[in-house]
Amino acid sequence: MAILAGDIKKNVCLRLDDGKIYVVIDFLHVKPGKGNTVMRTKLRNVEDGRVLERTWIVSAKLDDVQVSHQQFQYLYKEGDDLVFMNTESFEQVNIAKEVITGGDFLKEGETMVMASIDESTGTILTAEAPIKVVLQVTYTEPGFAGNTATNATKPATLETGVEIRVPLFINEGDLIEVDTRDGSYVTRIKE
Repeated sequence: MAILAGDIKKNVCLRLDDGKIYVVIDFLHVKPGKGNTVMRTKLRNVEDGRVLERTWIVSAKLDDVQVSHQQFQYLYKEGDDLVFMNTESFEQVNIAKEVITGGDFLKEGETMVMASIDESTGTILTAEAPIKVVLQVTYTEPGFAGNTATNATKPATLETGVEIRVPLFINEGDLIEVDTRDGSYVTRIKE
């Protein structure tokens, strides 16, 4: 199916001339003083994660990939892949970790991801963890009351094994909210 370059949006999947599928991660509609209006895009290869930039005139026809979205539950890690269960068919599938946005913050048995699937081949193109997740701090240096005035941070290891920077008042055992897009601390959760 074809899509005009002028209709490109974020997360649209395109099949380029090399036969590979790319997802649009950023775009800019540019109208120069003279000449044709163009669409500048940043694309990520869904197989290897490489990012490239392409520019098309807005009337150019591109090969659009038909995509469906399904929810998957994270089960466990197996080598470099993560194993998920389709919440509708209960079928288990392996998804490469580099395809998953926020993959380091997934909690076994609990976290749901939304996956984009190529309708023609059934291939999982991308998967996204929820934007914010609540995780427990399993290790950090002891905090001190009153350390809220500065923007000083310290390292903390979360229950998923990933290390992030947290404010000085966070202690071991605290529940915190984390932004999975960049791994940043959001807030401490009161129990």
